[in-house]
Amino acid sequence: MGAERERVATFGKLDDGLRDASEWYWWGPYLSERQWGTVREDYSADGEAWDYFPHDHARSRAYRWGEDGLAGFCDIEQSLCLGVALWNGRDPILKERIFGLTGAQGNHGEDAKEHWWYVDAVPSHAWNRWRYHYPQQEFPYDDLIAENARRDRTQPEYELLDTGVFDDGFWVVECDYVKADPVDLCWTVRVTNAGDATDTLHVLPSAWFRNTWSWELDAEKPELRIDPDDAGRLLVEHPWLGPMELRAAPCADGGPHGEPVLLCCDNETNDVRIFGAAATTPYPKDGINDHVIHGAATVNPEQCGTKAAWWYRVTVEPHATVELQLRLRPAQYHEVEPFGPGFERANALRAVEAAEFYEELTPAGTPPAEAKVMRQAFASLLWSKQCYAYDVARWLDGDPAQPPPPPERRAGRNSRWRSFDAFDVLAMPDKWEYPWFAAWDLAFHCIALAHVDPAFAKYQLVLVCREWFQHPNGALPAYEWDFGDVNPPVQAWGALMVFAIDGARDLEFLERIFDKMLVNFTWWVNREDADGSNLFEGGFLGLDNIGPIDRSHLPEGSLLEQSDATGWMGSFALTMAGMATVLHRSGRPTLDLIVKFLEHAAAVRGAMNEMGLWSEEQGFYFDRLRRADGSVQPIEVYSMVGVIPMFASVVVEHDALEQLSVFGKRFAAFLDRSRFDTDALRASGRLRGDPGEERLLLGVVDPDHLLRVLSTLCAEDKFLSPHGLRSLSASHREHPFTLELGGATHTIDYEPAESTTPMFGGNSNWRGPVWFPLNYLACEALDRFDHFLGDEATVEYPTGSGTKLTLGEVADDLRDRLVTLFVPGADGRRPCNGGSERLDTDPYWKDLVVFHEYFHGDTGAGLGASHQTGWTAIVADIIRRRRAPKQSLQQRLAGDGAVRPLTD
Repeated sequence: MGAERERVATFGKLDDGLRDASEWYWWGPYLSERQWGTVREDYSADGEAWDYFPHDHARSRAYRWGEDGLAGFCDIEQSLCLGVALWNGRDPILKERIFGLTGAQGNHGEDAKEHWWYVDAVPSHAWNRWRYHYPQQEFPYDDLIAENARRDRTQPEYELLDTGVFDDGFWVVECDYVKADPVDLCWTVRVTNAGDATDTLHVLPSAWFRNTWSWELDAEKPELRIDPDDAGRLLVEHPWLGPMELRAAPCADGGPHGEPVLLCCDNETNDVRIFGAAATTPYPKDGINDHVIHGAATVNPEQCGTKAAWWYRVTVEPHATVELQLRLRPAQYHEVEPFGPGFERANALRAVEAAEFYEELTPAGTPPAEAKVMRQAFASLLWSKQCYAYDVARWLDGDPAQPPPPPERRAGRNSRWRSFDAFDVLAMPDKWEYPWFAAWDLAFHCIALAHVDPAFAKYQLVLVCREWFQHPNGALPAYEWDFGDVNPPVQAWGALMVFAIDGARDLEFLERIFDKMLVNFTWWVNREDADGSNLFEGGFLGLDNIGPIDRSHLPEGSLLEQSDATGWMGSFALTMAGMATVLHRSGRPTLDLIVKFLEHAAAVRGAMNEMGLWSEEQGFYFDRLRRADGSVQPIEVYSMVGVIPMFASVVVEHDALEQLSVFGKRFAAFLDRSRFDTDALRASGRLRGDPGEERLLLGVVDPDHLLRVLSTLCAEDKFLSPHGLRSLSASHREHPFTLELGGATHTIDYEPAESTTPMFGGNSNWRGPVWFPLNYLACEALDRFDHFLGDEATVEYPTGSGTKLTLGEVADDLRDRLVTLFVPGADGRRPCNGGSERLDTDPYWKDLVVFHEYFHGDTGAGLGASHQTGWTAIVADIIRRRRAPKQSLQQRLAGDGAVRPLTD
């Protein structure tokens, strides 16, 4: 076991709060990339979060619930924050945070307009690397806003690279955070001049306290202040962090201003600028900004406050690099030399340990290009952790030391979730575009995280089910924009996958999740099946605009019976049966629950196949709309909605089958609704194998239905793209689907790139692009069917090619296609880069990868949120596992608790 793996093993359960974590986890990249424009900071009456706290306010206005910054790092409670601010000498403001367009400004919704990368990280955050490219010319804020406003939804987004601002030179800024010990942080900032002329960059490594004192009466206020006896030492005084110091080394090769100057102000709102009110401090949050750019007297001459920055002015020759060194550590370390050999030794040691950690994770035979993608994906996922604080009751009612919020909020967003009270480190989908947790995203995050930090992955899944997250009625919160939205119920499946990846030993974790999922399953049955038909609704279910209508807001009296919601519930039921089976083997009496969930799965199967969601004519599953006048219409859109039912499948091996048969009539009813008739089961295709070696297929989709769905799924002119399965069939390009409803005409056609509809803000598109989560689940389902049907079951792949492949071979090829999104091809280009010459060929850019939200359905170009490293980072799981012996989840769970991890 390597040094980093040993640190990971000390994570702890954190049952009693954040501070119970191993001290190696006390510091990490737990800072958001964007706090402005979030729901938490919105205290308006109308709920327009983007307008209430815009980017223009961020430098001047104190945040209530969190902080943001470039290369952000902080303690586990986000009390003290670190980050770097930059000024190229030409911009109107300091570059302190990532800039992007709001939902209304972007022609496809909100969108970050910067280039940064999470280059490397290990789970304990003893080793972390971050990179950012900053134009040397004035940052084109106004041009980005104006040009995107001119473009409509049929046009592509106008990106920072499109402005040409990098053509005149740029700065490569790299930040490394390396722990010499759990509380001793070595911080390196490297600046490279990627231009053809000598230039000067103002670099301001910054430290500030999250403002916790402006909201309470008589709250204790921490302090940052210069050491009167040492101009290179900033003293940090905080109630629970204790006395610390932030040291700054001179920069010998940075030009005439090698000695940094300490600037201090207060992390408090500039009331004069924001509200036109009297100043509460002469040195507000934007004091350092105004002093550096305008020479204003807005920094404290006594060099103390709650926000501070070391101001370096570094002049760098073309293509040369300057390095700055800082160190944050307990004050009692002050007699030990902060820089020099000790600093370098800590960096070298952690680099070796990180390499060792990832070498252990990389399967033999993995191509180097794939190994690099895997490592960057894991690093991006680890950097996407964030300290997330949101007490809904306090947010609705207001703070004692502040004016009360508008009364309209009492009945507005999240008002029915007063029990929600989060203060924890969570894995974010994207720390700029989606800087809040998302319930179904989290399941995919945790599968990837389980390979590098299984304890943290399990903690995330437990956390979202805790009593301060889960609603008393059993619902799980979707995301902060609307906790009441319904996401696919994948948390139980995610937990079972994490359990298996971790070696199928932690029965305490599984039991804990199982009990909470019982409550959530009951909520689904009681609340999302309006008439008890076992055809479920659920609304948009995280697939945003996948249908011609907004599935969460139907006309009065209409009801949409959803193939995806019903398929998800079939999968949920089978997963719960699987969990109950594992727990039964461990000694917990769960036989009755196994039967309960099998019966639910049987009811879902019957409803889907007998009540109109399956089209025998089309060989596909569709949603069905019940209109107010009683008429029923199938929504014949070929989308992932009709593929999700095949995810609800498990294979029961002979030994387990014998155990289940003791359930007698009730189990027989699940099998064929009559009696346990092996001949009938064999005729249906659901029982296979020689006597004594039988295996049974339990699921929503029978083999004959599956093969018909696959004929559509594997067609290149429909779902199969060069880089995975499209979310909507390309056949709708020539054959749009039209629906008349409520006096309006609704149309859906194939849109392989950004969305052309404003539905759900227009920043997400399920009408053609490739999405990782459903591709991942499709591959898992194909593996299960392959295990059941064996080599004799083949499909034409691609459809019409004449080539026959087994279902397992189809799954393997789909995984290959997903991986090729990120790996340079024979021409040296990565499809995810969208043909960008700079991204593919420039030495400063070509080895850096980001993991987008989704990918162009024809070309594979990355689209949507640029750092959706949650579920897209699951490519690391694919790379790691596809060279291991193939075993289904059921096979992994069939052992006695001593099974080895999936990747062995």
